[in-house]
Amino acid sequence: MRRNLMGLLAGAAALALGASFAPAGAEEAAPARVVSLGGDLTEIAFALGAGEAVIAADDTATWPEAAAELPKVGYVRRFSPEGVLGLTPDLVIAAHDAGPELALERLRSAGLEVKVAPDGEGWDSVAPKIAFVGEALKRPAEAEALIEETTSHMAAVQAVLAKTEERPGVLFVMSDQRGSPMAAGRGTAADAVIALAGGRNVITEYEGYKPLSREAAVAVAPDLLLLPNHVLASMGGIEAVKARPEFAASPAAREDRVLVMDAMKLLGFGPRTPEAVEELATALHPELAKALAAAAP
Repeated sequence: MRRNLMGLLAGAAALALGASFAPAGAEEAAPARVVSLGGDLTEIAFALGAGEAVIAADDTATWPEAAAELPKVGYVRRFSPEGVLGLTPDLVIAAHDAGPELALERLRSAGLEVKVAPDGEGWDSVAPKIAFVGEALKRPAEAEALIEETTSHMAAVQAVLAKTEERPGVLFVMSDQRGSPMAAGRGTAADAVIALAGGRNVITEYEGYKPLSREAAVAVAPDLLLLPNHVLASMGGIEAVKARPEFAASPAAREDRVLVMDAMKLLGFGPRTPEAVEELATALHPELAKALAAAAP
C-alpha cells in the first residue's frame, strides 16, 4: 500500500509538472528579487539553486544557514506588508496560509506580483509546493529533479518500514504552557510525520495541539518522546524532561528514548521531509537502522 501511494504521488507530480511547465510563448526572465513567506518555500528555493534571488523571508525560514541570515519580515501568518514593500521585490511567493489576507491585498494593491502556493498539508503537499516554486522562480528542470529525488527517498524509506508491523507510541510535545506540555493530537503535522515514520501518535482523543494534564500524560505511556529543538531549552534539557512527573514513569524516560529534532525539518513538509522521516524512523525502529541509512540517495 505504501509503495502504491508513493508511486501515485510520483505520477501525479510528473503530470503536474508537465502541465505547469508547458511552453507558452517566449520565456520570461527569472525574478531577481524575491520575498518568500513560508519556511518550506524558502527551503525549496534554496534547494532549487535560486537562493541568491531570495532577498528576505519570514521568521520560519531557519534553514539553510543562508536563509536563516536573510532579513525577516515577521511571522508568516502575521507578516508586515510595509516591511515587504520597503524591499522593492519583483515577486512575493507565499504559503497557502500566509497572511493576514489584508496584508497580501496590500501588496497586490501596491502593484507587487504575489503568488500563493497550493493549499494542502502533509507529504502529499510536497511535490505540488516544489512544482509551484520551480514555476515561480523559472526553475522547472530543477524542480522536476527535486521532486524525483524526494519522492524516491521517501519511497525507499517506506519500503523499509513495510518490513515491520511494530508501531511504537510517540508523544510530540510542541511547547510548555504554564507547566503543562502542549501535545500534538490528530490532524497535526506531527501526527502525519509520526505515521510516515512507522510510529503511533499516543494522543488520539483530540485534534490539534492542546495542553496535556499530568494524568493524561502518564496514561498514554509513550515509547518515545519527540520534541522540537526550540522547546528543549525551555524545558531544562533532556534530563529535566525525563524527570518531569508527566514522563518519568514512561517507557520513553526509563529507556532514555527522547528525540530532539529541528522543528522546520520535522514539521515543514519540504525537501528535508524524507530525511526527517528517516531520522524519526531510525529512532523508532533501531533494528532497521542499517536498511534505513541505505535508503538515503
